[in-house]
Amino acid sequence: MARSAHKWSFPARFRSGAYSWKASRLACQRLREAVSEIKKVAKKDPLIGAEGAVRLMEKIWPALEHVDSSSGALGSAVNKTLVDLIPIVVNAPADEKTRSNWLDRLWQAMEDDGVDYLSPVSDRWGEICGSTEVAGRWADELVSTLRSCWSDPSPGGYFHGATACLSCLLESGRYGELLDLLELPRYPSWHYRRYGVEALLAMGRKAEAVRYAEASRGLNEPDSVIDQACEQILISSGLYEEAYRRYGLSAAVGNSYIARFRSVAKRYPMKDKSQILSDLIATTPGEEGKWFATAKELGFYDLALELANRSPCDPKTLTRAARDYLDSEPAFALGSAIAALRWLSEGWGYEVTSVDVVEAYDRAMDAAARLNKVDDVTEQIGQLVEVDDNVAARFVREAVQGHVRATG
Repeated sequence: MARSAHKWSFPARFRSGAYSWKASRLACQRLREAVSEIKKVAKKDPLIGAEGAVRLMEKIWPALEHVDSSSGALGSAVNKTLVDLIPIVVNAPADEKTRSNWLDRLWQAMEDDGVDYLSPVSDRWGEICGSTEVAGRWADELVSTLRSCWSDPSPGGYFHGATACLSCLLESGRYGELLDLLELPRYPSWHYRRYGVEALLAMGRKAEAVRYAEASRGLNEPDSVIDQACEQILISSGLYEEAYRRYGLSAAVGNSYIARFRSVAKRYPMKDKSQILSDLIATTPGEEGKWFATAKELGFYDLALELANRSPCDPKTLTRAARDYLDSEPAFALGSAIAALRWLSEGWGYEVTSVDVVEAYDRAMDAAARLNKVDDVTEQIGQLVEVDDNVAARFVREAVQGHVRATG
């Protein structure tokens, strides 16, 4: 297949040194655009799409070499790019000559890569080889160098093709050799030993795979990732209760508390949701208030209010809940608004202004009106803002009193 068989748009945006120090955002955008272009072509012609994927991988380091990546955004964008592109290369119906050409080009790109942007490519090198025979040949080329590096008594030895070698041994079915090789490093590293877990699973030794993963723990090792691996092994064996008890909660992932709950609930649909939530709350002693939104979304309103008053909860989150549930759950809305005023009086909240105080107060009074409790709530708020005389309490008190005077 000729490299000129398709006219790509993205290479013009990935010339060597194309992006300056402050061009991280633009580079991330261009990566997304390039992936979109490659995916679109790959749907029609997987072979040409894979050629485009290889071509972009070659250009990542030369184009992005001078960009400030300290925020982590660019590294995440590159990783997402590779997660999308590697399967296109792996699954392409390429003949051995074409794939050999891709492998040579990618290997050179990895050697030139100054910050290991292409490490995910190395991690899946055996799959990219496309066959057990090719993977075996690459393993033969790499294994002696890796063995020498890991056998060296002097610390600090590093071989950039380590995971490529392990991946090739795994894909070529050389499980015993792989496991023996993994015994050489002085300290266990999950980055490498995960291939040993895969080898044991391929041999049907699931219980041993769990023990092997557990033995991979250590200083600076990713416990949550190891938990996830062990959990998946137990689940694949039908041992749901053991998986939940040992790993279900610690393996929960998500960028929010409700996302963590959903990840557990999805893996254990047979478990009662209230029990899952209760178990998750127990894992964060002193931070129960952060589960308020999760309890609210699940319709556990009494529990949500209990959590909101047990430990600090974001006042703005509480005020939004009071606004959103004013008509459907006025008692919950009232409790949320009162809790918001409480935490504001104790100094909690980010970039709080008098507008936030007035909003919480108004939502409390709106809910009180629906419940015919205006006098009681007025007295409760008065006691709440008078109980302390710290700076935050005075700020809330003055904001409320000023708003009451202004509105008559």
